[in-house]
Amino acid sequence: MNKCWLRCTRCKSVFDFRLIGKCEKCQGTLLVEYDMNRAHDVFTPTKLALSNNNTLWRYHELLPVRSLDSAITLGEGVTPLIRMPAIEKQQSLRRVWMKREEQNPTGSFKARGFSVTVSLLAERGIPIAAVPSNGNAASAFAAYAARAGIDAHVFIPKDCPPLIVEECKLYGAHTTLVDGKIHDAAAAIELRKDQMGWFNVGTLREPGRVEGKKTMAFEIAEQLGWRLPDVIIYPTGGGSGIVGMWKGFMELRRLGLIQGTLPRLISVQEEGCRPIVDALKGTENQEESITNEASNPTGMRVPIPPDLDLLVTILKETGGDAISVSKSEMDSAQRMLGTLGISSSPEGAATYAGLLKLTETNGLSGEEEIVLFNTSHAMKYSSVSPSAISKRQLADYMI
Repeated sequence: MNKCWLRCTRCKSVFDFRLIGKCEKCQGTLLVEYDMNRAHDVFTPTKLALSNNNTLWRYHELLPVRSLDSAITLGEGVTPLIRMPAIEKQQSLRRVWMKREEQNPTGSFKARGFSVTVSLLAERGIPIAAVPSNGNAASAFAAYAARAGIDAHVFIPKDCPPLIVEECKLYGAHTTLVDGKIHDAAAAIELRKDQMGWFNVGTLREPGRVEGKKTMAFEIAEQLGWRLPDVIIYPTGGGSGIVGMWKGFMELRRLGLIQGTLPRLISVQEEGCRPIVDALKGTENQEESITNEASNPTGMRVPIPPDLDLLVTILKETGGDAISVSKSEMDSAQRMLGTLGISSSPEGAATYAGLLKLTETNGLSGEEEIVLFNTSHAMKYSSVSPSAISKRQLADYMI
């Protein structure tokens, strides 16, 4: 294991590594730091090219596990980065890529964070843990906890897509539906965690989820031959993916593996729940974000991000932005991606809808290289199961 510790993003205080997410002095977010002198000797393009580990654990020298042997893995990471020539042609863009995170175990990018988090829990013998989630984090945590033999409790809004609810149950998780949104689910855990002995693995409550997400940055750089795209368009709810990618790129820069400026990170949110968009514009209204019912039950519906200030700082630092798209724009983008062979979740479709909006407003240069993220696949959000299809509906599909 590479030596690691925690540093506060706000007051810069340093702490020994442990499973905490907030600074004891100022409540800023704690992120993991590593001995980069050691990493410099072992984390190299040559050694990575020779690795036969085709999971995110190929980057274990910059992950905080005690031993690679203790990694809880289901084969996550190293997802395809594919060219989208039809989009390039339609929008007069030089190069557009799609990072296909729907090919992770449990069908979403959430597998990355929970592979690392559950590994940390298992190393410390933590037998029971809970997570608040909009859906995909719950099913990913349930799967990895099952793999590790950890008792999983997931709390999700009652309007969570039913297939994701069933997926959580399939993995054996204690599944509770909450009358409210993700912050209400988090409050339910906090109210009972001491009594029930739960370890809370919610967003930014421990370091593993950010560390797992940062491997998306490592993969993009490696897949592009250790160069960076100009723009990354990413659907954002709690924001651990934005924090993780920014952190990953910064670490690669410190190792001298990448040069120049970081990609512009552009967060996409849905109209009706857009706290990051509003914060960047200086018009945030937390009460309105909490009570607004216009947004849909997706991973982007997080009215109260755990560290909104950090997200705004990162977006500004990279010259990025945050934009919102409507449900109709997401639905249209989802259908369009389907015609290109991509099964996209509402969140993944939001990135394409965001690209379309940015091209319309001259927010993108035709010469920029762009990476879109499809964070999950479409069928997880389907409201129709085979048993629910009537004979009359079936007849519509038969010949």
